[in-house]
Amino acid sequence: MDHETTDTNKAKPANNPHAGKWTPVVSPYVNAQGLSGGSARVWYLFASPSDIAAVEIVYLRGRRVPTIESGETDFNMLGMQWRGYFDFGVALQDTRAAREIVASGKKGFPWQASIGASVDEIEFVKRGAEVTVNGRTFAGPIYVAHRTTLNEISFVDLGADQQTRARIAAQHQEKHAMPDPRNENATANDQTPKKDEPAPDRKAAAPAGGATIAASDPAAEIDRITARARAESERRQRIREMTAEVLAQRPELADDLGKLAHAALEAGWKPDKYQLEVMRLSRSYGGIGGPRRQDSRVEGEVIEAALCLAGGLERATLEAQFSEQTLETASRRYRHGLGLCETLLIFAQANGYRGYGRSDLKGLLQFAFADVQASGFSTMSLPGILSNVANKFLRAGFDAVESTWREIAAIRSVRDFKQVSSYSLTGGFVYEEIPPGGELKHATVGETAYTNQAKTYGRMFGIDRRDLINDDLDALTAVPRRLGRGGALKLNEVFWSTFLNNAAFFTAGNNNYAEGVDTALGIDALTQAEQLFLDQTDPDGHPLAVAPVILLVPNALYVPATQIMNSTELRDPASTKKTPVANPHAGKFRPVRSSYLSNPKYTGFSTKAWYVLADPSDMPVVEVAFLNGQQQPTVESADADFNNLGIQMRGYHDFGVAKQEPRATRVEIVPVAWHRGGVMAV
Repeated sequence: MDHETTDTNKAKPANNPHAGKWTPVVSPYVNAQGLSGGSARVWYLFASPSDIAAVEIVYLRGRRVPTIESGETDFNMLGMQWRGYFDFGVALQDTRAAREIVASGKKGFPWQASIGASVDEIEFVKRGAEVTVNGRTFAGPIYVAHRTTLNEISFVDLGADQQTRARIAAQHQEKHAMPDPRNENATANDQTPKKDEPAPDRKAAAPAGGATIAASDPAAEIDRITARARAESERRQRIREMTAEVLAQRPELADDLGKLAHAALEAGWKPDKYQLEVMRLSRSYGGIGGPRRQDSRVEGEVIEAALCLAGGLERATLEAQFSEQTLETASRRYRHGLGLCETLLIFAQANGYRGYGRSDLKGLLQFAFADVQASGFSTMSLPGILSNVANKFLRAGFDAVESTWREIAAIRSVRDFKQVSSYSLTGGFVYEEIPPGGELKHATVGETAYTNQAKTYGRMFGIDRRDLINDDLDALTAVPRRLGRGGALKLNEVFWSTFLNNAAFFTAGNNNYAEGVDTALGIDALTQAEQLFLDQTDPDGHPLAVAPVILLVPNALYVPATQIMNSTELRDPASTKKTPVANPHAGKFRPVRSSYLSNPKYTGFSTKAWYVLADPSDMPVVEVAFLNGQQQPTVESADADFNNLGIQMRGYHDFGVAKQEPRATRVEIVPVAWHRGGVMAV
């Protein structure tokens, strides 16, 4: 709680054993009174603004207590002494901000002192009862803070108590005992300088030579006033919005949340601090008011949607992944976007983090990735949400890469990394006549076996401390997108390396390879390729009875292939012969192209070879196996190892590629080759 007190003219606790015993360590220093031993009005934790609290004992959090000027500028505490009733002296480093405070204090500016402390042990005294605290008697109703922990000391220009002040020592060189302003019985000798210490020169604090202090620029002052007013209006509006959002999901918090919101508005809390207190309040309710699992799931989806919106995920993908209500909530709650560091802070605070975000990355990460708790917002999993968001951007990058392999390959799922076999589905399955009283005979699988085996491919990437300090959301969105592209490129590399390494696959012996000068892609060549495909037989010599449906071409032949498939008539303006003009192949095949077919990096590439293939669901030329059917890479996240400060992510993909049925056709301009299930023209 924040409590402003004066350095004089307050109630004096009796028998202060430490009066006058504090000596500053270095200069400049400040004499101030943080607690007078009296009571204070407290807004948060109590039933109404009229309740008051008496603070009995204050414990120091540590040797270094942050000292704050106007709630914003940090000072380094070099020395202070607890005096029982908390008169204190603060020694400041020689920084620019400290010099400004000292200079203004010397010129007479009435700085006020304030302390901030958290309540560790509290007692409520009912109406009609009395309690003695700090040598004074208080009548109930009142709260007594028996134990508090000092968090911060502030020098403010306008405190809640208009009569408080912090006094700046006039001479930096002096080392005298701090006077006790509460001791009414102090004698004149108490205020008399020792013989070896000259009396402070009070006149030295005044401007020399009767100089006056120049007035500030009125226009600049107006700008500052309007800026403060604008910021205050935005702060209050954000607190009201957050309150409405929480109540929409947790109506059982209405009474306590209303008190908390009033406290936040009146005490000047920033929205981040209010959000933290709201999470603490919500966590204290546990499972009251309905199952928390559903609330956490919904909250997690909102955070995921906000990160995806901030990262620029395509609208169509967003609408496919999230409901309209979730997207609307995410847009309203995080109207300025949700950053990476803010996301970590939400989870860290829900797990009890009390630090200051980017200035304490190690603690922030430890709390953010801590084991989830049983209730409250902490039932959301930060690694799970980061992985979900990264996977969405990874998939976007994966899907952006050419995926022609899907149109010509069979896809199967495998359960492990062992080699799996499949057998020719031709032969052995032809029905046989059953004589009267005869029995059905078992079909036999063809002797031709094809193998495949999944392997693991992957990469690591990290979000380091620079990304966190810079709040770089690209580390969570753009990097996974590039990782998804890398996964797709690897799959294409393995697939087309396997497919194009087909010198022993498309051969004249397999009746699937044709070559000759008349095999350039056109009506006649396509007619020849189709016939070669249809004339193929199974291992038993029976016709395949499967028609080709795919025309696979390199980039250079894609336009001619499209023209042949889309044209209904064929005309030669220079010819005088009467010939049929109908296109016999119009719409018969589906043109499919791939940039890999003509890429010189791959063995077997060609700018002129083209293929006629069967539907892969009937007779696949090549097969792709995925572990557990997972066709896209997977991203997982975790806190970095000890020797790294950041977040580690890994992307991996388990798949295998192998050629299958050699019943296709490959055709090339100089030769023509065919293959059962497909024809290659060269």
